[in-house]
Amino acid sequence: MAVGETCFPAMPAIDGLRLGSAMAGIKKPGRRDLVVIEIPEGARVAGSFTRNAFCAAPVTVAKANLAACQARGDSARLLVINTGNANAGTGEVGLRDAHATCAELARLAGVTEDAVLPFSTGVIGEPLPMDRLLGGLPTALSSLDEGAESWQQAGEGILTTDTRPKGASVSLEMGEQTVVINGISKGSGMIKPNMATMLAFVATDAAIAQPLLDGLLRETVDRSFNCITVDGDTSTNDACMLIATGRGAEVASDEQIAVFRNGLQRVMTELAQAIIRDGEGATKFVTLQVNEASSREEALDVAFTVAHSPLVKTALFASDANWGRILAAVGRAPVEDFDVTRVTIDLGDIRLVEYGGRAAGYTEEAGSRVMSQEEIVIRITLGRGEESATVWTSDLSHDYVSINAEYRS
Repeated sequence: MAVGETCFPAMPAIDGLRLGSAMAGIKKPGRRDLVVIEIPEGARVAGSFTRNAFCAAPVTVAKANLAACQARGDSARLLVINTGNANAGTGEVGLRDAHATCAELARLAGVTEDAVLPFSTGVIGEPLPMDRLLGGLPTALSSLDEGAESWQQAGEGILTTDTRPKGASVSLEMGEQTVVINGISKGSGMIKPNMATMLAFVATDAAIAQPLLDGLLRETVDRSFNCITVDGDTSTNDACMLIATGRGAEVASDEQIAVFRNGLQRVMTELAQAIIRDGEGATKFVTLQVNEASSREEALDVAFTVAHSPLVKTALFASDANWGRILAAVGRAPVEDFDVTRVTIDLGDIRLVEYGGRAAGYTEEAGSRVMSQEEIVIRITLGRGEESATVWTSDLSHDYVSINAEYRS
């Protein structure tokens, strides 16, 4: 189940970047579950990773290898992603297996081991089936290609409980040149911000200095993947990688940076929203806008308090205009000196709350009409300042419980 109809977009080739995939049978036979992304020499790579204390072995290795490459002024050359097994909660065995994966791919491709960055997603606490994973690497390498089909196949190859691949692409005019930004992501459950709760791989042909690339990744992740939540759980394996091959136009001037930043934010936001639309068991796509807060952090605190409320989320699933649940969630948000008489809450175009209680013009019929829609906007105005934030979430359905109760079977 997913919200809305989406098609995987056409992906223009990015000069120097190739993607390949294989059906290695890591968890289930007959599906793509192993992806390799080849990065050209001279590229720049930035990464954002989970802050979960039990971060998975591939996260530990990827962070260390990326740092080693950057320290000597080199680029990571290969990303390898497997689904079906998270290689998390696996201790020293997991680290050994992540290193072994990098070593074997490096040997096959003729690069150094620390030029390979590993990523895994799937069940936590089980050792990787290394014979199948390593056995699939030659096939993934032999299928490397830069065409649109390779992007879609890679998008399919990183899915777990997702129901569809997720991709986004923009083309930007930089003077007389065109810059392309492509991205794929996966995520459906265990989605809550604390970096970027999912896997995402975004690439551009632009030439961007490393410090600028790092900063752009932080900025755009903060306003996309860090603004989504399905269930309030932060994964052990989250990573978002941004690759600039350097084969296209240079992004250096203030005007160029502004154009590129806007394009990158569009891609990141579209990929993040696609995760919510495909949230486990989701039947609603919900936008929570908090305005007139004293700080962005305060706005986010209020938005996530509402987004994480099981009572609000089940009301959304039932299309039940139980506005008191929203009011109660706003009221328990960690906000000091909260003057509730200044707060307004709107459900779509319907005013729910004003002056500390139900809005005078509200009717149950009008509220139910909005709640029955597939896409819903909840707007909360605090009357405390000029800062705002937007968060995207889903409802909580019977299917969410079923999917997670049966996940390992």
